[in-house]
Amino acid sequence: MQSTVNYLWHTDDLLGQGATASVYKARNKKSGELVAVKVFNTASYLRPREVQVREFEVLRKLNHQNIVKLFAVEETGTSRQKVLVMEYCSSGSLLSVLESPENAFGLPEAEFLVVLRCVVAGMNHLRENSIVHRDIKPGNIMRLVGEAGQSIYKLTDFGAARELDDDEKFISVYGTEEYLHPDMYERAVLRKHQQKAFGVTVDLWSIGVTLYHAATGSLPFVPFGGPRRNKEIMYRITTEKPAGAIAGTQRRENGPLEWSYALPITCQLSMGLQNQLVPILANILEVEQAKCWGFDQFFAETSDILQRVIIHVFSLPQAVLHHIYIHAHNTIAIFLEAVYKQTNVAPQHQEYLFEGHLRVLEPDLSAQHIAHTTASSPLTLFSMAAETPKGLAFRDPALDIPKFMPKVDLQADYNTAKGVLGAGYQALRLAQALLAGQELMLRGLHWFMETLQATCRRTLEVTRMALLFLSSSLGAERFSDTARMPDIQELKRVTELRSKLRDVAEVLSRLPHNITEIQTNLSSLSSELVKNRDQVHEDRSIQQIQCCLDKMHLIYKQFKKSRMRPGLGYNEEQIHKLDKVNFSHLAKRLLQVFQEECVQKYQTSLVTLGNWMRSVHEARNRLRLVGCSVAAYSTEAQGFQESLSKILDQLSHQLQDSIKGAQASSPPISPYSSSSLKDLGLHMEELYEDMKLLAFDLQDNNRMIEGLGRVQSAPDV
Repeated sequence: MQSTVNYLWHTDDLLGQGATASVYKARNKKSGELVAVKVFNTASYLRPREVQVREFEVLRKLNHQNIVKLFAVEETGTSRQKVLVMEYCSSGSLLSVLESPENAFGLPEAEFLVVLRCVVAGMNHLRENSIVHRDIKPGNIMRLVGEAGQSIYKLTDFGAARELDDDEKFISVYGTEEYLHPDMYERAVLRKHQQKAFGVTVDLWSIGVTLYHAATGSLPFVPFGGPRRNKEIMYRITTEKPAGAIAGTQRRENGPLEWSYALPITCQLSMGLQNQLVPILANILEVEQAKCWGFDQFFAETSDILQRVIIHVFSLPQAVLHHIYIHAHNTIAIFLEAVYKQTNVAPQHQEYLFEGHLRVLEPDLSAQHIAHTTASSPLTLFSMAAETPKGLAFRDPALDIPKFMPKVDLQADYNTAKGVLGAGYQALRLAQALLAGQELMLRGLHWFMETLQATCRRTLEVTRMALLFLSSSLGAERFSDTARMPDIQELKRVTELRSKLRDVAEVLSRLPHNITEIQTNLSSLSSELVKNRDQVHEDRSIQQIQCCLDKMHLIYKQFKKSRMRPGLGYNEEQIHKLDKVNFSHLAKRLLQVFQEECVQKYQTSLVTLGNWMRSVHEARNRLRLVGCSVAAYSTEAQGFQESLSKILDQLSHQLQDSIKGAQASSPPISPYSSSSLKDLGLHMEELYEDMKLLAFDLQDNNRMIEGLGRVQSAPDV
């Protein structure tokens, strides 16, 4: 046990160790509060006095939630060694998070954004106080869990930090070689005597390597054999890197250098985030300090990412879930363009469903009007252009599984088990993504079929109303009795229109059968969809993979414990060998389930989805033709009704004038007999009554046309 006046710790509770100090978990003697104490060793006192006290002074100057807090500076009772008492972060470091097999291929997107937010905020506080850290790496970014269960990351280890303005330089070398700026690497690692001075942008290079590591689970610059085994090639990769490249690899000894301009396909980050992140990495992983971004631009670009909102969009044409990063103040037109860049579906061809309902997105409105989405409840994108869905692109996890060596090597066996387990977790994530993709495919297509069924019902109603209107108009024979008034040309026009409408009625009378046929086909497809959704819900491949992983993880934990021992006894070694065999069998079973139960079913579902999509497009196009026919008739019927109203208004006025004239006049000499005059009056009165009946029928026709117009103007798909 060791202690200061107020704190107590045991040397077994080691949290970390460096060249000049060790960090232990300690407790406050009075309150029992957990803290971290940094105890400096003898080597640290060989440094100049100003270097020894620099870390204390830097920490006293800083006060931010993303920087580990300094509580006190004390001394041990016997050796009088300096002790920094700091905030204790119970969840290890970002490095320990990345070394977990679950994160062998990088952090999930949500966790990566937390890391980005915390690192940017912490670094911004450093620059506000003119501090350069000079040893940024995952091991110096601590993690703790907040009260709400969220991760909080904090910068720590300011042993190499010092005050430095943007325009100042330094010549001393600090840091960890994989994360060092190439100019510092040249002098510190290759021991070349160059007289270069370094500026604050060396921290940006380290941040770039750290962010790449967090996003992918691996370092960006890797020579054959690893960075520590081939230092000259490591230096070549970092200094010969072309502009825009964010990674470089040498895959075989003395082989060529290969450059990457994008994050690997195994990365868990969405393309929406990658499109924002890659340009930042390319511009801070720039060797020439004149070409490298400054902190102001780095903060501006990263803050731009962090201020964006994520709209989840599942593209049915691709069968892929997209994350669209936009600002809340952007217009929907900008959102539609962002969707186009990721899906290749032009804005004019984009149609959306959300939770089973059509969502009309007006381009001029703010993006805030878009519904709140999640990965499990996204906007569903449907394209007017028929396409064959390609599905999610991924790398087969079997390609990343290492093989055990026949002999027992505790360290090598641990490393192999860790690599296999990492690939197993990647298979689990992919299996979950493929199954979720199938669910979103089937659900989205089901919703779209439901909207088409609603359109069928609406179109059928419109068509029947149109036929009813035609029947009413064509059946009104008493209006077209031209024998009564053969000299009225308007009635001839009515007869011509009625002849044309008979032809339209004949065409429309066949449409209900076509619509019913479409409904039948859609109902059949819907039944198949329901059956497939039931099969997806009953799928147990995820549980099988998880069961294999749980058993593999237990063996991995045993290997992790065994590697710390100098060797194993005979019986323990036999058990270790059996564990290797069992571990390999479990990995083989896991991959078999992934390939046969997940991938094959997914590929089959893509083919089926393509066939269904073509059927849906065909049904949709047929419905559009019907809708256009009904719309054309509606326009023609409206014109006919208006013309007919004018004609009948004129006739009505003429008849009324004639009747009044006949009743009021009494000519002294009449060419007609009294009985003839009486018959003429009766005839006029009868015709007048017909006109009144016609007016009532016209009112009914008007109501039907208005109803037709309302139905026709209802939203369509």
